[in-house]
Amino acid sequence: MAVIVEDGQLTLTGYVGESTLEIDGWVIFDGFTHAEVVAALGEFGPDEDLVVHINSGGGVATEGTAIRSALADREGRTDVVIDGIAASAASLIAMAGDTVSMSLGSLLMIHDPSGFTWGTVEDHEKTIKGLNSLGNTYARVYARKSGKSDADCRAIMRVETWFTPEEAVAAGFVDRAIDDAAEAVAAFPYQHYAHAPRDLVAMAKSNNWRPPVPVTAGSKPNVPTLAKEKETPTMAQKPNAAATPAPPAAPAPSATAVSADQVKARIKAITEDDAAQGHEALAKHLAFDTDMPAEEAVAALKAAASDAPVKPTEDVPDAASYQARRSAASDLAQPAPGPQAKPKAAINTGGIYAARRNAKEV
Repeated sequence: MAVIVEDGQLTLTGYVGESTLEIDGWVIFDGFTHAEVVAALGEFGPDEDLVVHINSGGGVATEGTAIRSALADREGRTDVVIDGIAASAASLIAMAGDTVSMSLGSLLMIHDPSGFTWGTVEDHEKTIKGLNSLGNTYARVYARKSGKSDADCRAIMRVETWFTPEEAVAAGFVDRAIDDAAEAVAAFPYQHYAHAPRDLVAMAKSNNWRPPVPVTAGSKPNVPTLAKEKETPTMAQKPNAAATPAPPAAPAPSATAVSADQVKARIKAITEDDAAQGHEALAKHLAFDTDMPAEEAVAALKAAASDAPVKPTEDVPDAASYQARRSAASDLAQPAPGPQAKPKAAINTGGIYAARRNAKEV
C-alpha cells in the first residue's frame, strides 16, 4: 500500500481505492484505501497535529469521500500538502485540511464523477440519479472550502477544471502556494480525463499507466501473460530481495505465453476498429480487462453497434467487474463501487444476445 507514516506525517500516494498490485514480484501500481488510512491514523493521537502529503491522480469517488471524512473528523489540526497532483477523488481528500498548500509545479483538478452503465433506460436513469447525488455531495465539500456556492462549484466540476497553485489559491480551493518543488506525479491513466494536460497524457501513454486490477490472495491478475523476456514496466520497482522474502512460485499458466508485441497488436486491433466508434468504454474494457481474442471482441463491438445478436461465448466480458474497476477516471473520480456502494446486478451479456436472437426467430 502507499500509506506512509514517517516523522509524524502521513503520506498518501497512488490510486484512491486500491492497494498494491504485484505481478511476478514486480510492483506496477500502488494506491491506498479508506481502511488503510484509518489504520494509519490510529498511530496518531486524536488531538495530535498532523500533516498529510498527497500525490494522487484520483480513483474511486466513494473511497475519496470516506477518506476525506476520516481526516476531517479528527480532533487535532490537519494540514494538507499537495506534493505532485491531487486530481478527482484525491482533490476531495485534500479539502479535509485546515490549510491546504500546493508545491511549486503541482496540480489540482476537480470534475464531475462518471460511471458505466449497461442495461435498460431505467438502469441508466438510476446511474444518472446516483452520479448527480455524488456530484452534488462533492460540490458541497468544494463550496465549504472555497466559499463559493454549491452551484458554482458544480459548474466548475462539469467542465473538468485543472488548477496551478496560484489559480487554486485564487479560486479559494487552496490556502497557499509554497516554493518547494513538486514531486513527480503519481502513476495514473490520465488519458481518461477529458482535459488533462498534454504532458500528463503523453506520460501516461508512454508508461502504459492503466487502472489497477485488484489481486486477491492466491489469484492471478486478469492481464495477458507475457514471455519471460518481457520488458521491465517503467514504473516498476524491484522488490528488495534482502528485506522481502521471495514470493511463492506461481502455477504455470495454462494459456500459451505471448509476446509484448502481440499484446499491443491485439489491443490496437480492438480499440482502433471502426466498430469501437461510439463504444470506446466497451472497447477499452475488452482490450485491457479481458483476454478475449481480437476477432471476438470486434464481433461483440459490432453487435453492440448494430443491435445484432452474436454467438455467446464463455469469454463474454463481465461488465459488472469492469464497472467496479473504472473510476473517475475515465472515476476518474470514477465512482466505481466502494465498500459503501449499493450492490449492482451482474450483467449476462450472452443471455441478452441469446434473448434477442430467440425473439427475432419467433
